Amino acid sequence: MVPLNDRPAGLPAALAAYASTVWPDTAPHPYVLLADRDDGTVVRCGAAVVKAHAEDTDRGGLAVRMRIAGERALAEVLLPPLTVEAGHVLRRPVSLWPYGAPVDPARPEDAPWEEVARLLAALHRVPVHTLPGPVPPMRGPAKVARALHRLARALPDAAPPVPGGVPGPADARAVWNAARTLPGWARGVGEPPRGGVLCHGDLHLGQLVRCPAPDGAWRLIDVDDLGLGVPAWDLARPAAWYAAGLLAPEDWLCFLDAYRALTVQTAALALAKAAAGNRDLDEGERLMVDSCARISALPPELEPQPPS
Repeated sequence: MVPLNDRPAGLPAALAAYASTVWPDTAPHPYVLLADRDDGTVVRCGAAVVKAHAEDTDRGGLAVRMRIAGERALAEVLLPPLTVEAGHVLRRPVSLWPYGAPVDPARPEDAPWEEVARLLAALHRVPVHTLPGPVPPMRGPAKVARALHRLARALPDAAPPVPGGVPGPADARAVWNAARTLPGWARGVGEPPRGGVLCHGDLHLGQLVRCPAPDGAWRLIDVDDLGLGVPAWDLARPAAWYAAGLLAPEDWLCFLDAYRALTVQTAALALAKAAAGNRDLDEGERLMVDSCARISALPPELEPQPPS
């Protein structure tokens, strides 16, 4: 066999060759290129998907995230990898996964928002201390910082030279002004709030797939940004879609209701178990109860309205 690094056909073909050596069931299948970006190249080989992560990926962090994805406690939340060990192809760390059918991008109205909320709530309630570690921080804030740096390179005349005024074109100025309203941790500067739960870090509809038959259940994929963080981060993108008019109010309320319901369930059980054991809440349980306090303070406009 020709070494993978010597194959002339490029990264996608090398990934397919890697998959056939690690997961022999993929050997009879030609590969299909699913994505090819700087931060990840993904090919499908039959029932398997192989992903080359970014070359500058934190290998140690990815190794922990892969082990977390393989945990049985998360089997009903995350699509588990075919192997928890990452490989390497053309200097890129590589992971191998079962293929799951994504949400049809041509029919976003079919997205199962209630199921997305249930999956997120279940992810956030996993006791972090039971997971392989050390659990790395969720990478969402770091990606905000990277996006702002990219904007500054692309439009240097619009970048803020000092923490004060923001010169430049109107569109870039709007982005920088919005960035200035963020706390430091949310744009990758300084320490995040203490505590935290297991967060996905990059929720969007492309991160949701149906498991292979006969299960057919929905699962979250892509653990590149998975880690310890503020659970509101995972709710932020659906909230932004709703605020921008891209997500129908009924879908947003369905999402909120499902998330809140599972949060209430988790907090109720936590309090009952702590009372029965005559003990204090642990950190994860306290976060769920605190979430209930925030839910109870939601403004009335976020409550579902009775049919007219």
